Amino acid sequence: MVPEVSSVPAPDSPPPRRSFITAAAAVLSGAIVGLTPAAAGVAFLFDPLLKRRPSMRGATEDGYLPVATLAELPTDGTPLRFSIIADKLDAWNIFRQQTVGTVYLRNVAGTVIAFNDTCPHLGCKVDYKSSNDTFFCPCHASAFDLDGKKTNDIPPRGMDALDNRVDSDGRVWVKYENFQRGVAEKKVIG
Repeated sequence: MVPEVSSVPAPDSPPPRRSFITAAAAVLSGAIVGLTPAAAGVAFLFDPLLKRRPSMRGATEDGYLPVATLAELPTDGTPLRFSIIADKLDAWNIFRQQTVGTVYLRNVAGTVIAFNDTCPHLGCKVDYKSSNDTFFCPCHASAFDLDGKKTNDIPPRGMDALDNRVDSDGRVWVKYENFQRGVAEKKVIG
């Protein structure tokens, strides 16, 4: 009698090579199919963080924002405070029509002068005192003349002047920037 030969491998024997290659190909294909949409999802999620874009919308390409009209400014040089309104942007959200800062504008013989109203000493808001035509910081008594020059030794520098321009329609545009506080030199911060 001839012994029967079984086509089923013994339970303790290693799997045939063909089965291993098939299993490895299946795992690799599954990984590719699973990771491709996962990678696309991660790229989509973090895309706003990787893009460099301005933090404000409504500005011109060179960063100027509309603030007031020339007709709103007193011709005698008296400073007026104006809010700068723009759309604020972060990585994912747009906050429409938010106050991004405030400035003082003066019309001196047809020339507009703009100052950031943040005190360069510690960052409090500077007030205008019409009784003696000076700017005054109520937090630590920093004082400035109408040209923004410091009049006492408390602030490290004068008020921060801002670039501005007046267009043909009489609108005043200001390049609004914030500056580092507590240092003698004017350094723009993010």
